[in-house]
Amino acid sequence: MAFHFHSHSQFLLFFFLTAGLALLFPSTAEPHLTENYYEKTCPKFNDIVQQVVTDKQIATPTTAAAVLRLFFHDCVLEGCDASLLIASNSFNKAERDHDTNVNLPGDGFDTIARIKTSLELQCPGVVSCADIITAATRNLVNMVGGPHYRVSFGRKDGLVSRADRVDGHYAKTNMTMSEIINLFASKKLSVQDMVALSGAHTIGFSHCREFSNRIFNFSKTSDIDPTLNANFAKGLKNLCANYTSNPGMSAFNDVMTPGKFDNMYFRNLQRGLGLLSTDQAMMVDERTKPLVDLYASDEKKFFEDFAQSMIKVSLMNVKTGKHGEVRRRCDAFNNLKT
Repeated sequence: MAFHFHSHSQFLLFFFLTAGLALLFPSTAEPHLTENYYEKTCPKFNDIVQQVVTDKQIATPTTAAAVLRLFFHDCVLEGCDASLLIASNSFNKAERDHDTNVNLPGDGFDTIARIKTSLELQCPGVVSCADIITAATRNLVNMVGGPHYRVSFGRKDGLVSRADRVDGHYAKTNMTMSEIINLFASKKLSVQDMVALSGAHTIGFSHCREFSNRIFNFSKTSDIDPTLNANFAKGLKNLCANYTSNPGMSAFNDVMTPGKFDNMYFRNLQRGLGLLSTDQAMMVDERTKPLVDLYASDEKKFFEDFAQSMIKVSLMNVKTGKHGEVRRRCDAFNNLKT
């Protein structure tokens, strides 16, 4: 279609009208996430991610849990934008150095850095750290026995990472079930999402300080939390006896099959073998108990719901187009500013 203008003023009028329409109806060319996003720009993306996580998981069996935790902690704050990977500098205390995140296992950060290094050699400046976290998490969950679910790519890395934004975004072990449910609801996650995602505790570990109140001086009438299995509590007391002088002391979240992604976590809750008070509380709250019982009896249903909830989390507040960047290295913004 050709437009003919009889005067300069007609052209200007047309220009401003079309510019105005463009503002009213933004371009639909904004990149959307797709499963094959890197098919042409970095065809070995999936192979490289798989190779690195396989090597790392074999060498360090806690890697899957570490990366899964990293994924959650990244996505629930600024969205899935790798803001958690940014290192602090003299101008900015980044979110990874907030008290909530400072004890995240180093294996998670190391795994993502290794993948990024390999990808930069293969296709420099193409794959975002945010997409690496998403892909690595899915592959590792599947590698240790969990469901394989489809994820899309095309995220950009965020441009903000501040420790002073962290408070109020993460569930804490001293929260009530209502507080946790409300926190998840604020992220557009349902009670079912919350219970299914809690099943991630089927792998990994927690530090003794996170559950010490359940095994030492619980109340005036009982040294241990009565909802804890007595023999389990005794074992935890022995394990964590010196936790104040050795803060690295920890216990597996799932004492039965700690390295396998399965539904044992929910079966443990039914037997008083939940490690954290917030875990065990799901067994008594009427909003969560039916789901705990369902997942304990039906692993397939747990896997299906966990996969759907993980996909929802992976799409939280995703940055695309000019709202982010593809970092050259995952721990620093490209322009090195805060």
